Amino acid sequence: MSIFDLPKIDSHCHVLDPARFAYPPSVPYHPQGQEVGTADYFTHVMQAYGVRHALLVGPNSGYGEDNRCLLDAIARGQGRFKGVAVVPPDCSLSALQDLQAQGVVGMAFNSALHGLAHYSGIDGLLSRLQSLGMWAQFQVKGDQLASLLPRIRHSGVRVLIDHCGRPELADGPEAPGMLALLALAEGSDLVVKLSGFAKFSQTGFPFDDTSAHVQRLWQALGPERCIWASDWPYLRADHRLDYGVMLQLAARWFTPAQCQQMMWDTPAKLFNW
Repeated sequence: MSIFDLPKIDSHCHVLDPARFAYPPSVPYHPQGQEVGTADYFTHVMQAYGVRHALLVGPNSGYGEDNRCLLDAIARGQGRFKGVAVVPPDCSLSALQDLQAQGVVGMAFNSALHGLAHYSGIDGLLSRLQSLGMWAQFQVKGDQLASLLPRIRHSGVRVLIDHCGRPELADGPEAPGMLALLALAEGSDLVVKLSGFAKFSQTGFPFDDTSAHVQRLWQALGPERCIWASDWPYLRADHRLDYGVMLQLAARWFTPAQCQQMMWDTPAKLFNW
């Protein structure tokens, strides 16, 4: 069976619709051109590639803490979408419950973009997420996860790690960031998104230099903790990327049975589809 024939869930993508939901002036980077992808257009992309559901992530680029576009897409998606929102550290329990009722399953923390200091006051928010059974989604790079590890462990929150943890590949498998990821997996509800190879590859497509790291994660964490994602529409990418090509890359690295696990079985269970 071709990978295009498998039922799929895309576990990390964005929708941007500045014509209907203008970017807040306070957000410094405003995606334009091919970076823009509305929920309606993305629905056609999903249909073209056999993607039945998608976890939409509120983009720090463009929208920041403005979740209107995300919530609108979920509401109009007829069950196709759930979301990960972006909120301030003082977001109340009731506000989180309201977002949860609208199909939001977690909150995103992007220290790769904002730096560690930006998230120095998130302990209370992590605790509230844990109490609701929601996910804390972290996009880190290099060794940032090692610094975040104690507060994540203390909170007991469910954790999604974006884009394979975005390692510095030259530092090797014993780098503090990689060791922190493996340590967090012990006794924690941790899931890693196998995605975003362009964000840490040094050689570019077909990202051969990232393959060993991706396989290491798969072997260490197993099929119940690894999920596939496209990262569509490839915000801030320094070269062209396409949805179908990224699917074919997964088919090169994994067997059909493994693709079935990471693209459907595991995310369907994790996000209640």
